[in-house]
Amino acid sequence: MRIAIPLSNGCLSPHFGHCEEFAILEVDPQSKVILNSSRLAAPPHAPGLLPRWLQEKGVSLVIAGGMGGRAKGFFEQAAIQVVTGARTATPELIVRDYLQGTLLTGPNVCDH
Repeated sequence: MRIAIPLSNGCLSPHFGHCEEFAILEVDPQSKVILNSSRLAAPPHAPGLLPRWLQEKGVSLVIAGGMGGRAKGFFEQAAIQVVTGARTATPELIVRDYLQGTLLTGPNVCDH
C-alpha cells in the first residue's frame, strides 16, 4: 500500500493544493511497518492533475490537512481514499499513527 502526504517544510501541508512536495510511503498494513519512503516535487497545480499523478505512482491513500470538495471528488474517481483533518507532523509520524489506528483528525481545514 502506498500513502501520499502533501508537505511544506518537511511536514504535512495544511492545504493540499499548495504543497511543495509529496512524501510517498510504502507500507505493509498487516505488519504496520513503513517499508520505503521517498519525496517527490509536486507538479504544477491544475484541477484534476494531482489525483492522476498520484495514481500513476501507485498511491491508494492520501492523508491531508485540508482539501476542497472538488479535489476530493477527483480522488474518488481515481479510486484513491482521502483522509482529511490530519494535524501537521512529519509524514512518518502521521503514517505510523494511521497504521496503529491512532491518527487524530479534526475538521477539514479547507472550505472550498
